[in-house]
Amino acid sequence: MIETGDFSFDNRLVSAQETEEDSGIERGLRPLTLGEYIGQDKVKENMAIYIEAAKRREKALDHVLLYGPPGLGKTTLSAIIAHEMGVNLRITTGPAIERPGDLAAILTNLSSGDVLFIDEIHRLNRSVEEILYPALEDHAIDIIVGKGPSARSLRVDLPEFTLVGATTRAGQLSAPLRDRFGIVQRLELYTTEQLTEIIRRSAQILEIPCTVDGARELARRSRGTPRIANRFLKRVRDFADVIGDGKITKEIAAKALDRLEVDEIGLDSNDRRMLNMMIKSYNGGPVGLETLAAALGEEAVTLEDVCEPYLMQLGFLSRTPRGRCATKLAYQHLGYSVQEDNEQLSLTGEFL
Repeated sequence: MIETGDFSFDNRLVSAQETEEDSGIERGLRPLTLGEYIGQDKVKENMAIYIEAAKRREKALDHVLLYGPPGLGKTTLSAIIAHEMGVNLRITTGPAIERPGDLAAILTNLSSGDVLFIDEIHRLNRSVEEILYPALEDHAIDIIVGKGPSARSLRVDLPEFTLVGATTRAGQLSAPLRDRFGIVQRLELYTTEQLTEIIRRSAQILEIPCTVDGARELARRSRGTPRIANRFLKRVRDFADVIGDGKITKEIAAKALDRLEVDEIGLDSNDRRMLNMMIKSYNGGPVGLETLAAALGEEAVTLEDVCEPYLMQLGFLSRTPRGRCATKLAYQHLGYSVQEDNEQLSLTGEFL
């Protein structure tokens, strides 16, 4: 973990990026059927129809693109698709496929109807992507055999398969690749009620005593993300075992997350420090991203990719041509009083 002073973004408790610990936790918690999958109702309803239609035609499911913020269940949904279709699932990531030969080896080992899941598909090498086009459309790949004047192209037929691509940045997919997906689904952030249900299910599987109010307290601080909710469940269990009677109640959950510096809407100390810097040092903005990054001792891309998205979803941060601005909601949440002044917010009170 890289730290600058007391300000660090790596391995944050509220980060939706998957860690090795998360992988171990989620493996035992992932549902196997659409009926067990909580939330994403529109996606589930549509996928149920697509899957049933493909099964009736005895054909492979059309290629599927899943996009949305990290931690919402794209990998889980790909496993459910394979399970519902009754086929095998192969999992890889875009950065792991470095050469066209790597992709060719994966594709030629697929069986008829299998699901190939590629996470972070927007990070595929362009040369690899070119090999993928005929595989998706014609179920064949062209392999160059030999070198120099004697080189020749050999076409290898592939069984029908389903590619499930997942990405957090659909805009970075090339148009030719994006157009080859017959089914495109966006995963949305979860509601507090849905996360409460997910936490109660996870608690039951992990045999963690948890009240409904305790689950709801964890859910409302989980940024709408099941991965964060399950991470909170495991961390708060430790507090419940040591400072409580082993049961996660609303009081234990609130006390534990307060000590972990996660407030009632899911902001951690890094989020609050960023907003405080904008409000106290730059009068709420506008302030340039590079300036803000230098003041916080962090890289601009880290602020842009890790911190800003959730703050913008809450309406605490706005991007303008002149820079970033803290909104009235951010002032109120951090305990500042505000007044309108030429469409900009001015600091009028002391921080509480």
